[in-house]
Amino acid sequence: MKQFKRILAGLTAAAVFTTSFTTAVYAKTTKETKVEYPKLNLSFAVNGTDTQIDTKVGQYLAELVSKKSGGNITIDVFPNDTLAGGNATKGIEYVCAGATDLAAYATSTLSAIDPKLNIATMPWTFADYDEAKEIINTTGGDYYEKRLANKKLTYLGAFHNGFRQLTNSKHSVKEPKDLKGLKIRIPGSKIYMEFWEAIGASPTAMSWSEVFTAIQQGTIDGQENGAPITKSAKMYEVQKYMTVWNYAYDCDLIICNTKVWDSMDKNTQKLLRECIKDACDWGNETIETEEKEIISEFIKDGMQVEYLSEGQLVPFKELIENSMNQLKAEYGKEACEAFGISTDGVKFKKK
Repeated sequence: MKQFKRILAGLTAAAVFTTSFTTAVYAKTTKETKVEYPKLNLSFAVNGTDTQIDTKVGQYLAELVSKKSGGNITIDVFPNDTLAGGNATKGIEYVCAGATDLAAYATSTLSAIDPKLNIATMPWTFADYDEAKEIINTTGGDYYEKRLANKKLTYLGAFHNGFRQLTNSKHSVKEPKDLKGLKIRIPGSKIYMEFWEAIGASPTAMSWSEVFTAIQQGTIDGQENGAPITKSAKMYEVQKYMTVWNYAYDCDLIICNTKVWDSMDKNTQKLLRECIKDACDWGNETIETEEKEIISEFIKDGMQVEYLSEGQLVPFKELIENSMNQLKAEYGKEACEAFGISTDGVKFKKK
């Protein structure tokens, strides 16, 4: 009986000790994981309107950061490049100079400070969104990080700006001959200009704000953009034909002035990286879902939509092979390899 009491007493003491120890460890862990973030307000510039994906991602990020920092870190999002008077190139320069803290710009826009950032917009670089995410989250992102560091910018993440499709007001486009004589508005990019010339169209560089009126007046016949932008610009009102062929992909890169980034404490940097990853994932899902829904809406509203198969894309790819190989040579082997772009037949200059 005495032995039983001794055993019982020992077990009770052990239980008390274990409970006390667990409580102490839990209290210590809880105390250690509760981070007090310094008060910080950051500016975030984007080129898109209130309804475009760059603005939406910026706003999503701002909400996430505020919540997870207990309201200590706030981000003010400025659409339409309002901080730079609507000028995207000037907006990028502001981030480089530290006048703006954070920004999200398409690689085609960022090519104003480094043309090689435009490499992934080469036609049919990616087969689909999954391939784009896989490459950009690995070797492609590493390439962006290296190039941007040379401009005193810290690369923090990327999200879809979307695959570019064609709409026009003349007729359906399913093969190269359908493009002959069509006047297509394009952004001012060497890649786009050479692509459209090679496949037989008449490309015209034009400010996006002028496109709708130009189509109405017959100055141009069509435009190429992602489905969300095509919808927000109400192109469906003046364009009755759409070709879905994923001919070019563009993504937005989230960047921070490196001096501003380096001035932040490690906990703040860690929080921002985590929140930016979540915001980029959210942006990707949003684009992928919206694109399908929007094209379905176009069809219901009477737009004639052609989905081109891999076989139908072959004649277009053959027409652009020579001009694209010349561009690959200009971008260089490192850039092409970072995005899995074939370099067969490309003659690179020796360093």
